[in-house]
Amino acid sequence: MLAGHLALVLAAAFAGAAFYINFAEHPARLGLDDRNLLKQWKPSYAAGYTMQATLAVASGTLGLLAAWMTQDWRWIVGAVLIVANWPYTLIGIMPTNHKLKAIAESDAGPVSRAMLETWGRLHAVRTGLGVTATMAYLWALNR
Repeated sequence: MLAGHLALVLAAAFAGAAFYINFAEHPARLGLDDRNLLKQWKPSYAAGYTMQATLAVASGTLGLLAAWMTQDWRWIVGAVLIVANWPYTLIGIMPTNHKLKAIAESDAGPVSRAMLETWGRLHAVRTGLGVTATMAYLWALNR
């Protein structure tokens, strides 16, 4: 069941990347002064967005393929959870992202820092969705 295994691997990669951001990269970034905090976040976010968006779509597609091939609805649970990152990001996180990207580094200060602290909490939901999707795929794989 190659599709299911690949869905699991990609969901786990997504979860691992999201976990790293929340528990290593972002806390370290928050140790910087306001200007450098914002300066570091901007390119990091752009690269992470591309990588995680691709992983979520690929994992979700493979999860749906696995559901179709096995006729096991549990694969759909994992696929829905991993793909839920897209609407959550677009609706829940993008407004904050757009505001942060619009702030010039020279204008960084307490407001941008507070927004980045909020961003970290918002991103933790993505980590949770990735971990939960991975667990759902494991559940489907061990039927």
